[in-house]
Amino acid sequence: MSSLPAFVWMILVPLLAAPLVYLAGRLDRRSGLARWPYGLTVLALAAAWGAFVPAAASLARGAAPAFRLGAVSLQLDGLGLLLAAVALSLGLCVALYSGPYLQGEPGQEKFYALLLLMIAMIVGLGCATDLFNLWVWFEAMAVSSYLLVAFYCQQPASLEAGFKYLVQSAAGSALVVAGIALVFGVSGTLDLAAIGAAAGPTPAYLAAGVLFLVGFGVKAALVPLHTWLPDAHSQAPSGISAMLSGVVIEAGLVALLRVVGALLEVSPSWPVLLAGFGALNMLAGNLLALRQTQVKRLLAYSSVAHIGYMLLGLAITFASGEPLGAQGSLFHLVNHGLMKGLAFLAAGGLLYGLYIAAGDHGPLQVADLAGASRHYPLAALALSLAVLGLGGLPPLAGFMSKWQIFVAGFQSGDPWLMALVVFAAANSALSLAYYAPLINAMYRLEPSARVAGGRRLPKVLGLPLVGLGLAVVVLGVWPGLLDWLTGPAAGAVLSSLGGSF
Repeated sequence: MSSLPAFVWMILVPLLAAPLVYLAGRLDRRSGLARWPYGLTVLALAAAWGAFVPAAASLARGAAPAFRLGAVSLQLDGLGLLLAAVALSLGLCVALYSGPYLQGEPGQEKFYALLLLMIAMIVGLGCATDLFNLWVWFEAMAVSSYLLVAFYCQQPASLEAGFKYLVQSAAGSALVVAGIALVFGVSGTLDLAAIGAAAGPTPAYLAAGVLFLVGFGVKAALVPLHTWLPDAHSQAPSGISAMLSGVVIEAGLVALLRVVGALLEVSPSWPVLLAGFGALNMLAGNLLALRQTQVKRLLAYSSVAHIGYMLLGLAITFASGEPLGAQGSLFHLVNHGLMKGLAFLAAGGLLYGLYIAAGDHGPLQVADLAGASRHYPLAALALSLAVLGLGGLPPLAGFMSKWQIFVAGFQSGDPWLMALVVFAAANSALSLAYYAPLINAMYRLEPSARVAGGRRLPKVLGLPLVGLGLAVVVLGVWPGLLDWLTGPAAGAVLSSLGGSF
């Protein structure tokens, strides 16, 4: 096992730790605090970060780390490294946060074990090199996320959200399997590189492309395939809401991107489709968010809109070969993970103080935030930073990644892409119409009765808020700090177009 590449340990450590965490929780039945599962989960994710560092260093030296065991083939590239960085960063924050948040809840050992499994599957998905293994990692990630969405299984709304998510995702997965069968029947291979070399504009490949677009599009929350998302995000524990918005839907986008790269020669319409879905996601996500009165549903619809910005950046690169579009898109993927993770964890902190600590699992309403800054200053500041960053205000991280995408669109010289950039900028301004009232309520209104009677937040719960909040500010002031990560990831995308940085 010592000869395994470092990146494989990013998968193996959380994967092997998951059953140990579950067993430790079962043995620790006398305590409702789940100390062992909590501690082991944090240690496992810290150890996975220990494997990330040499893996990133190996990739920076120009190596292409690969691993094969029977039919399982993995290779680390810039895109896989970026997805692993987001999954491990947000996963560690969620693990730290969930200790006090879930205190006293039954089944905590299942929560932590499934969280580790989900993170391992996401990292594996980013490193898959063939269609079948891509689907296996994708489906295993989905199964763990179904169970986490329905963690509050005693709540009917939680079970309904989990079932709705299961049905829609299973339908999408069935379409992906059908697409895999079509590709294998025509090409005789499932290797993504080999498919890319052999694929052409035949009816079978075109049909497979449509199946993949719809199947992976469900998980990536492409409109109108997004309807599972608001219920799942609003009913899951807040840490899982952060994972779903911050990395799970992005993992679906990465899976779709891998397939689009392999089937690029099948149709010249891929850039048009990406740009079209991007525009639709931005507009629908923002308009649906405007009418929300529940904070977590509002943030969920916001994620639909932000997938649109990522799609726009990718469409710019696919249409014009402009590398800054893909780099901006992937930079926004990272920033969205940080900002949306911060937003859901901050909202979850307020939900904990106002509802959960009193034994109530009711939804956090926008009206409940009135005067929250006076009793919960850290959570209010964190939520404000998150939504201002999501709205694209400088000098926060969200502004810088959106700016990169917009600059790439204008540098392309394509009138349609430039028009889409103007449309995206208008949508970014529109999003402030539902972000600003949250801040106004927290800082300008008198404390609501619920805020006045709220419980104090545990100090440990604030640690991830501080870390993510600092990241949102620092990456806005110094966006080049992540060039070592976003540059190779965009290079992996560009290589599917036959180019390189």
